[in-house]
Amino acid sequence: MSDDLLASAEWVRVEATLSLSADAQSARGQYFTPERAAALIAAMPSVPDVNPIRVLDPGAGSGMLTAAIIERLVAESKRRVEVTAVEVDPTLIAALQRTAELCEQWALRHSAEVSITVINGDIIALSTGLEAKLDTNYDIVIMNPPYKKLGANSPERRALASLGWDATNLYTAFLSIAVEALKPGGQLVAITPRSFANGPYYGSFRKTLLRQVAINRLHTFESRSTVFADTGVLQENVVFAVTKHGQRHLVTITSSRDHTDVVSERVVPYSDLISPSDPERFIRITVDDNAEDATRLIAGLPASLTDLGLAVSTGRVVDFRARENLTEKPTIDGVPLVYPGNLRGGEVNWPREMGKAQGFVARCEEDRKALLPPGHYVLVKRFSAKEERRRIVAAMWAPERNGEVAVAFENHLNVFHVGGAGVDPVLGWGLCLWLNSTVVDRFFRTFSGHTQVNASDLRSLRYPGAETLRRLGESVDELPGQDELDALVEEVLGERVSA
Repeated sequence: MSDDLLASAEWVRVEATLSLSADAQSARGQYFTPERAAALIAAMPSVPDVNPIRVLDPGAGSGMLTAAIIERLVAESKRRVEVTAVEVDPTLIAALQRTAELCEQWALRHSAEVSITVINGDIIALSTGLEAKLDTNYDIVIMNPPYKKLGANSPERRALASLGWDATNLYTAFLSIAVEALKPGGQLVAITPRSFANGPYYGSFRKTLLRQVAINRLHTFESRSTVFADTGVLQENVVFAVTKHGQRHLVTITSSRDHTDVVSERVVPYSDLISPSDPERFIRITVDDNAEDATRLIAGLPASLTDLGLAVSTGRVVDFRARENLTEKPTIDGVPLVYPGNLRGGEVNWPREMGKAQGFVARCEEDRKALLPPGHYVLVKRFSAKEERRRIVAAMWAPERNGEVAVAFENHLNVFHVGGAGVDPVLGWGLCLWLNSTVVDRFFRTFSGHTQVNASDLRSLRYPGAETLRRLGESVDELPGQDELDALVEEVLGERVSA
């Protein structure tokens, strides 16, 4: 029998994965943890100085994380380890029990005391009183939770709300349960999507989480596709370890391309990760000196959007809800309808061949509310394509190029405006250059791990003052190449903003 516990558990994981249909995995939001990723996750928490060490694996799957944490704890301490492994899918219980047996047999060969209790049940129900209560006061919770949205009126979401948590997704529900299950000083380590780190959608959850825990370590992956390569997951993930009611001094941030290569490491003050002055409690992950410099520069900028007299909103036309208003070609009574696909090189190329109707006809007063009057508007894609170098992709809708006409913007665009009307063109071009700069891209990546750019993200940014933006805007009437653009920004700001 092999003495490599994780290799044996990996065989069980692969067999279990192959036995499940893709549809079944998608329905439950299941993505099993590969061996190397499990080892990385299990290495994150510190070893508690208690006996026994009580561990909860609340979405255990085939038991990969259970095996990884047992191997770590046995190697670094001689204390008894007691694990509760919970899995809701009855078809996985045999695999989980097989891994539990492998762990207990391996522990015996290493003169260690390990016991594993396997429970086939719903961790949310077991923890919120919908069913029998699960024991709490765990020293470590380790997990790779499922990823799936929860409806506003779902029983899971209502149950968590009774505990003071707003969990919009199964993974945040599991994180909520994990925090509740820990004793003071207990540690949670998890791999999850990075999406909870910013934005209003997870705002309530994030604030509740950060009131109760201190983040100790964070690990990010440069690659979006290799951590769960055999599952097809493209979600950008982060691994983090937190302590319930812990001290907020320093945070260790590590990164790698995927879960197999060399890790880079840096230690930053807690205030660099979560600014005390940020009411939204965004988690900003600075993985290198360039990101840290960008964060420091932008934090010192003088203006908010309100200071600039600007506002940003999402486009008002949801095309699939407005099919009767759409026209394939411009008409006398229609206006341009602009999509993200019309943005090219800092300008709006309208119309262009892209398989979408790009005209909009307002047939009633309600339709007319979707239009903006003629003017200059700075547009930012809400979703950037994978092949684009920048997360924020900005362009200018300019009447001198596109016509002095009213315009409709599709809902996948963010629109900068002044009270629902156009912006000063010089200020607008300066803003367009600034948003497309390398320094803004680097800063945005510190708190956003996905390709979505929300209007709330743009509102939360600090900006150069109006006169600085106008000096930028005076120098161009089109978007230059990236090197020239960054040089212009550096010249006007008087600080280095590119590598």
